[in-house]
Amino acid sequence: MSEGSETLGQRLKAERERKGLSCQKAADALHLDGWVIEGLESGNYARIGPAVYVKGHLKRYAELLGLPADEILANFEGQPLDEIPPPAPAMRVRTSPSTGNALPWARIVGVAVIAALVAGGLWLWHPWHPRSAAGVPAKAADTLASAAAPPGATSDAQGASAGSGSEPAAPSASDPVAGAGRARLRLLFLADSWVDVHDAAGQRLFAGNGHANNVRSMSGAAPLRVYIKSASSVHLDINNHAVVIGPQFIIDNVAHFEAGADGVLRRDPKIAPPNGGGPARVATPGGTPSGGAPPDSHPRG
Repeated sequence: MSEGSETLGQRLKAERERKGLSCQKAADALHLDGWVIEGLESGNYARIGPAVYVKGHLKRYAELLGLPADEILANFEGQPLDEIPPPAPAMRVRTSPSTGNALPWARIVGVAVIAALVAGGLWLWHPWHPRSAAGVPAKAADTLASAAAPPGATSDAQGASAGSGSEPAAPSASDPVAGAGRARLRLLFLADSWVDVHDAAGQRLFAGNGHANNVRSMSGAAPLRVYIKSASSVHLDINNHAVVIGPQFIIDNVAHFEAGADGVLRRDPKIAPPNGGGPARVATPGGTPSGGAPPDSHPRG
């Protein structure tokens, strides 16, 4: 940290303490996270983001403390630029595995497995086997009951299987959810924009207006369902990696997508396409079509 940044940060901190404000109270007054105030006072500008965001925060912070904003910004401009490096985007591109290079032996093994399953089914359900009342071969029902019964109770299990004719159901394992995990979402606002974010359980993490030159962070169980009204005015980070909102998620400058913990954006499966085909119209959490005003029922941030 340079001597200039120490002088600027110390001046901001001293004025805040003179007014009897804590870091969190100052952050709440500016609608910022507490770590932004700490970064301004410590000179850790790289943590805050690009220089345009730092200038905006410094100007608003100086006005809150009653300091001359022009003088604060001039002090900031006088620092070496290499001390405030721009964030390096780390885009992640989701690719689908190629299926054109499958080896012939893999197909042969697959066909053999299917043939073995079909042959086993034909043997199990062959007409010459005696059947129980429910249509399951009596011998197969006795075998299933014996395998499920504890030692010493084989005969009882066989009698129960012959009387009921039922077959125990195999447990089914649910498929893993794409992008599941813990996700930290960070939104950088170039202009005012309405945002609504829910976690994987449907719990709302944030709903309200994000103000220009502001930063908003939240975290929850992914995939996160994200709605952004002015998509072109918002930059997105997932787990400290910049992610570009692709045009496939944007209609009329309104974005709606799922954000995975793996940094991949996916279409929201809960949005149904309109009747008659064509591009899907994204619906807001309150039922308003994309491009419309946010519903009044949303809590304000």
